Amino acid sequence: MEKLSLITGANSGIGKETAVGLARKGFAVVMACRNRQKGEAALADVRLRSGSSSVELMMLDLADLSSVRRLAAEFLDTHRRLDVLINNAGVILTKRSVTVDGFETTFQVNYLSHFLLTRLLLDRVEQSSPSRIVNVSSRAHFRGSIHFDDLQCSRGYSAFKSYGQSKLAQVLFTYELARRLAGTGVDVNCVHPGSVASRWGRGKRDWLSFGLAIASVFETRPEKAAETTIMVASDPSLQGVTGRYFANRKESRSSSRSHDMETARRLWDVSCHLLGMDA
Repeated sequence: MEKLSLITGANSGIGKETAVGLARKGFAVVMACRNRQKGEAALADVRLRSGSSSVELMMLDLADLSSVRRLAAEFLDTHRRLDVLINNAGVILTKRSVTVDGFETTFQVNYLSHFLLTRLLLDRVEQSSPSRIVNVSSRAHFRGSIHFDDLQCSRGYSAFKSYGQSKLAQVLFTYELARRLAGTGVDVNCVHPGSVASRWGRGKRDWLSFGLAIASVFETRPEKAAETTIMVASDPSLQGVTGRYFANRKESRSSSRSHDMETARRLWDVSCHLLGMDA
């Protein structure tokens, strides 16, 4: 039976290359993208490069919780399986902004909306077991802290503070979800794919853009960076491996903060409260 994967942020970068890689491995792929025009162009490219026609596009704006709920409802109405959910999309922003839902944008796009999407699709993932959830995090989580007194970074905002918090939240969520799903056949892991060339900050004359330009010297090609995500999503030898962090195609050690179970449980409860969900 053909396995099905849903990938957020699949119109460019790591997400797009992950779609190509999984389609080549025989997966049916749903590319969840924010911009229809860019998504359709990426869809055509993924189908061409993978040689697969089992690739489709669905619209998802992670900066709008109603869009997350619509995508989940549409997916559940049209797909009987979900073997691999890959929470890949992410942003880093020079200036603080808030979404239509009133949350700081980086926190919502990188973490909170993916938390919601995962919860909404979780029954279908469990029904498809053995199945997998892969959260694309970053080594930036090593510098992150969860600021429970200011999760929305309304005081002293900085791009890297907000980004680090969101990526640490992803790792904490990974480990807490893995604990809650123990024995269900659903493996939950997170990955650091590497620093990858992106459109973040391009065309802007500010310190963040300058820093990203310098960092680009050391960046990994998207197709290379996607290898870790593809491996964790599809390698048969990793079935039953859960609650782990991977970097450069091998298991690695995440930050000490990411292993704080009390923080993970508190973040879960706070996230549910923010979303109006039962814990």
